[in-house]
Amino acid sequence: MNDLARRLTKLTFALGLAVSLIAPVGSRAADPAKPGSVTSKGQRVYSIGHSFHVFMPAILGQIAKSAGIEDHQQVGLSSIGGSYVNQHWAVAEDKFKSKATLESGKLDVLTMAPLFLPDDGIENFVKLASEKSPHIRVLVQEFWLPFDVNVNFRNGKVPPPDRTIYDAKKLQEEHDKYFAGIDEKVNEMNKTYEGKPRIFVAPVGQAILTLRKKIADGTAPGLAKQTDLFTDSIGHARPPLAVLVAYCYYSQIYGKSPVGLPVPMALKGSFNDEITAQLNTVLQEIAWKTVSEHPLSGVKK
Repeated sequence: MNDLARRLTKLTFALGLAVSLIAPVGSRAADPAKPGSVTSKGQRVYSIGHSFHVFMPAILGQIAKSAGIEDHQQVGLSSIGGSYVNQHWAVAEDKFKSKATLESGKLDVLTMAPLFLPDDGIENFVKLASEKSPHIRVLVQEFWLPFDVNVNFRNGKVPPPDRTIYDAKKLQEEHDKYFAGIDEKVNEMNKTYEGKPRIFVAPVGQAILTLRKKIADGTAPGLAKQTDLFTDSIGHARPPLAVLVAYCYYSQIYGKSPVGLPVPMALKGSFNDEITAQLNTVLQEIAWKTVSEHPLSGVKK
């Protein structure tokens, strides 16, 4: 090696060392609520929702711990089956302490899962947050449609879907109508409250559509048919779907890719170790791609 080559090698090493020393500092965001931020500081989370959401906090806790985020905290949970957010707002004597938690100011993230719009409860909680906890992030979940159609099942009986048939175009069209409504509501609230609190879309429904396509294509390890994701015709989650939802929230709350994290307890036992590990990676990749590419998630690659 000549003298010039040696000097260039030393310079490259020095630059690489400098970057490696600076990067961990930069990865701790002073303000996790700022779009595109990354944080390793444990977040205090409160969740409001129905059966397509309330399984998520426990799995998210497993994932955060496996990522070395020991101070992640699920502060509370308001769980009502098949509920609109306004049912959580109206619950007698603040049974789940939702309002009291917001009023305390000791919260970093509020997750909410509505059914269909309109739902006045969403903005009721956002308004309270703007007054008492303007620093927090609010994540409004767009879910995967019950019965695979954009029809409010609470207004009447909806025929069970035939999930032996995978119609990607129809699934996307049905979901797009619903997704557009959630996007519009989030944009409207961000304008009204001027970013205090910051409100984002949690795009779990889009992640699940991606996983369903992979199942149809034969590229989802261990999952051979659409019904492998659901326990019933409504669409309640089996472990792979539930873990995908939790990975989406991890990606969004901490601004980091979950790819490479170990298999969470919630996914273990469904398949042999090799298939489980492969599926875990696919779920991680889908979650990160979906969240980091959604324009209203607050996360950037």
